[in-house]
Amino acid sequence: MVDTDEISNLLVVLEANWQAEMEDHATYKALASAETDSRRRNVLRGLAAAERHHARLWADEIATLAGPKLVYAGAPNGRAAATSGTTSGIDTILRQLRIHERSEIERYSKQEGTLKTDASQKVLLEVIADENEHYKTLSNLIRARPPLPAMDHSQARTALAALLAARRQRHPEAAGWLNDAIYAAHDGLGSIFGIVSGVAGATFGKSHYVLIAGLAGMVGSALSTGTGAYLTARSERELYEAEIARERRAVDYDESESREVLALSLQVRGLPEDVAERLSHLLAENKEGFVKALARTRANVSEESLSDPWTAALTGFTATAIGAFVPIIPFFFMSGVSAIASAGIVSLSAHFAVGASRSLMIVRPWWRSGLELTAFGAVEGIITFSIGLALGQLVGTR
Repeated sequence: MVDTDEISNLLVVLEANWQAEMEDHATYKALASAETDSRRRNVLRGLAAAERHHARLWADEIATLAGPKLVYAGAPNGRAAATSGTTSGIDTILRQLRIHERSEIERYSKQEGTLKTDASQKVLLEVIADENEHYKTLSNLIRARPPLPAMDHSQARTALAALLAARRQRHPEAAGWLNDAIYAAHDGLGSIFGIVSGVAGATFGKSHYVLIAGLAGMVGSALSTGTGAYLTARSERELYEAEIARERRAVDYDESESREVLALSLQVRGLPEDVAERLSHLLAENKEGFVKALARTRANVSEESLSDPWTAALTGFTATAIGAFVPIIPFFFMSGVSAIASAGIVSLSAHFAVGASRSLMIVRPWWRSGLELTAFGAVEGIITFSIGLALGQLVGTR
């Protein structure tokens, strides 16, 4: 006998699917009414019909389970309510719908473990396949539309940020500062683990010697990394500003030469000659944009790639200090062989964690990256500990 609660939960999911498909149907239907191009209007009508068909499939499943009467609760024009029938409004909603279709595919894919009946699984497979086709269709529609109205710099930056945010939601990636933090933590961990291993070998784990050396090394390493990160970020910003100033002077001196330089640079990067020439002339209509384009293509520098010096310094200092503190921890509580063994275990575990976290930036599996860094840490510890043992016997520190 089927559990009543299970049926109720299933009906909630099925009704949510029905509502979503009805909203998409209303959206595409409204967009088709607002579209003036007959070809695109027919495509949108086809999408509306497909979404209506999906809604009927879910309605049939609900009826099979003796579910409630279905009443559409969305806006009459679905997500197209805010477009006001203008070309730019339709262009905007098409891009939003393409993102929405991808999220719908992901949402339905997750339901494959929830909707377990054969009929529901069959509907899911059909709907997911259709939504994939809808995504491709919307992409083709967007590419086929006339260019969007001109946007100023701030509007373009906002649009780019929104598009990248949607992209990161589908394909998560690590923030730039996290990349810097992981490598700074690794630097601190590796350098102080080497110091701790060497001093522990020389003194046979006498905690006060190890703590003095480790804490001094931690502070020095963190300050060095933080200062270096600050100077690097500030230097990159100053170099960018200097390059912008050079290109601005070149444009003021001979704009036609600068247009030719940009056109040739674009050709070197792979654009056809006629396209490069047209793009160069178009960019030259806005002096500041033209100067930035020259700096980007000739010196490969852009304002978007610059880091804030104080953020870089704080990230480098903090991450290095945290990584450097790890090998020292056992020597606060113990001494001798037990402290050395504990420091080795803790430090190698931290090496694995830092290595695994690098998988956020690279395509290598997390466990392989973690094991690789752990192996390097083990070799480093063995070498520095052996050197410390030899020096301890040589100068008699034990």
